[in-house]
Amino acid sequence: MGIRGLMSFVEDHSNEFFIDLKLRDTKIIIDGYALFHRLCFNSNLELRYGGDYDSFADVVQKFFESLFSCNICPYVVLDGGCDISDKKLTTLKDRAREKIQMAHSLSVGGGGYVCPLLIREVFIQVLIKLQVCFVQCFSEADRDIMTLANHWNCPVLSSDSDFCIFDLKAGFCPLNSFQWRNVNTVKGTQDYYIPAKCFSLDALCHYFSNMNKALLPLFAVLCGNDHINLPIMETFLSKARLPPGAASSKGRRHHRVLGLLNWLSHFAEPTEALDNVLKYLPKKDRENVKELLCCFMEEYQQSQVKLQDFFQCGTYACPEALNLGLPEWVLEALAKGELSPFISDALVLRRTILHTQVENMQQPNAHRISLPIRQIIYGLLLNVSPHLENVSLNASPPRPLAFSEVERINKNIKTTTVDAVELPKDCSDLSKLTELSLARRQILLLETLKVKQTILDPIPTSLKLPIAVSCYWLQHMEAKAKLHHLQALLLGMLVGPLHAMINSPGKEDLREDGAKMLYEEFQRVKEQARPGAGLDLDTAHIFCQWQCCLQMGMYLNQLLSTPLSEPDLTRLYSGSLVHGLCWQLLTSTSVESLLSMCPEAKQLYEHLFNATRSYAPAELFLPKGKSNSKKKSQKKQGTSRSKNRVGTTSNSRCWYEESNRFRLLMVEDMEEHTEASKPE
Repeated sequence: MGIRGLMSFVEDHSNEFFIDLKLRDTKIIIDGYALFHRLCFNSNLELRYGGDYDSFADVVQKFFESLFSCNICPYVVLDGGCDISDKKLTTLKDRAREKIQMAHSLSVGGGGYVCPLLIREVFIQVLIKLQVCFVQCFSEADRDIMTLANHWNCPVLSSDSDFCIFDLKAGFCPLNSFQWRNVNTVKGTQDYYIPAKCFSLDALCHYFSNMNKALLPLFAVLCGNDHINLPIMETFLSKARLPPGAASSKGRRHHRVLGLLNWLSHFAEPTEALDNVLKYLPKKDRENVKELLCCFMEEYQQSQVKLQDFFQCGTYACPEALNLGLPEWVLEALAKGELSPFISDALVLRRTILHTQVENMQQPNAHRISLPIRQIIYGLLLNVSPHLENVSLNASPPRPLAFSEVERINKNIKTTTVDAVELPKDCSDLSKLTELSLARRQILLLETLKVKQTILDPIPTSLKLPIAVSCYWLQHMEAKAKLHHLQALLLGMLVGPLHAMINSPGKEDLREDGAKMLYEEFQRVKEQARPGAGLDLDTAHIFCQWQCCLQMGMYLNQLLSTPLSEPDLTRLYSGSLVHGLCWQLLTSTSVESLLSMCPEAKQLYEHLFNATRSYAPAELFLPKGKSNSKKKSQKKQGTSRSKNRVGTTSNSRCWYEESNRFRLLMVEDMEEHTEASKPE
């Protein structure tokens, strides 16, 4: 959630409302959503190239290592999907529009903050690797966080101003004053602590004439939060003649915060204050407004969910979710983060939100490429529980197969309707989906991605899903993609195996050998991609499409209980590296020269390249002129792209000969390619 203007107000009065803490030897409940956004946006990470997930993972690891060094035991609580009431939809749409504007700004060289598409999945993978306890709530997590923190009498770490309203026994530590990078030693000991500030609700109430804490939820809904934005409340605010704020307050938001708190401090109880609010409104509106305000004030009361049961016994019981009659395995997988909130939104509301990346705003949004995968996901979610029928139909079109998607159209958003794919009977009951054999689930996944199992046989287990997704991407992508895009993507996938080689016990010879040299060369390319380099919009859009395919491929794989191993995203894709490799392959190097220093990496690349090239459009391997003429010819003949795959006979040609042949052709086209991708 979040209350307009409150966080900046209390931070402006830091001396009055905060106490200094030396945090150590304690449990702490962490707002996961707030944390991964904070670490993403405040760690000098590159945001234009679609995510340097390895760098982000390193930051997350360092954060938790700081906590461990101070004997702080973290429990991370993540938001789930939207709640059944969908009361936050207007706010979510507003944020989606803001993200589009920031993504556009980043795409043309400006500033902005847009989380890379897979940042949440990477964050969860790091938590699992570090064995940090976490849970994914069924819907918004704030109340569950508050209830758990009070049960364990430990502080909350977040950046959400709603935690200034909750009555927390051990207080609320804002992330922006949590100095985890500045671990200190306790004098005269070998113990460590993290300097932090803790918000004091008592101090806030004391500042406003010792007002009753119970009035603060009413303040939150009157001031306006993510759940409530009633235009009629402006009537109250304009007529109530709120006491003036201090002269030093900043802007209208602080004026409103100060005025409301001063006004409310004159009342003893919430009921009295609420009656006084209503008297400023037209009589015909009072009952409805009272009901709404009381409903939203409930959001600040204790939750019925007992997260301590999940962390201690693995049991997650959410009344809201249980009342929907969802399959037990789905609820368990959601709580463990094994299914995304995307799935619960589709399941409960039949509506999903497709997040914008730093892409070419003049092209259709990058998620269009993965629509066929989403239609299969929706098909799997069609027949669930009769309890969901009324809920879902309220939020979606009345067609039986229809789902709604909020997506980018140019630089705005639009809700479009898509139909789920009707699946065979053995796949049509979500409650029995886990009973399907591994072979059947794998067939459904690979049929959706249009990939043959035999193609994946030479591929390491950890890369089978990314390669299968890449084959799908090659079959559906726009013809603007070139050979160097595929090469750069596959080279980027070598980073994980190289990292494993270098850090494996008993591989000391490799550390002096090519694996380390190649890994260091990739790091150099990644670093060189950053300073002052412009963004090639066509290249960015192509890789955004690949990430969309990977995201939905992973979600489908998770829904099918992972018939293919889930890839380690932390070293699968680094945007700066892949964009840097694209540029190098166009200008100064070739795949074979890069890989000549490491035979193991060269062999793995051959397997990856040979698997994907058999699904690539033939024009990917043609000079530009021939590619265009071939496209025109195909259009006249009505030939589908799927008939123009590279044949199996061409697989016998060495990947590096083909690469070298076309690298020279691409260099000649470089200037034209670069000019065409510049924003207007």
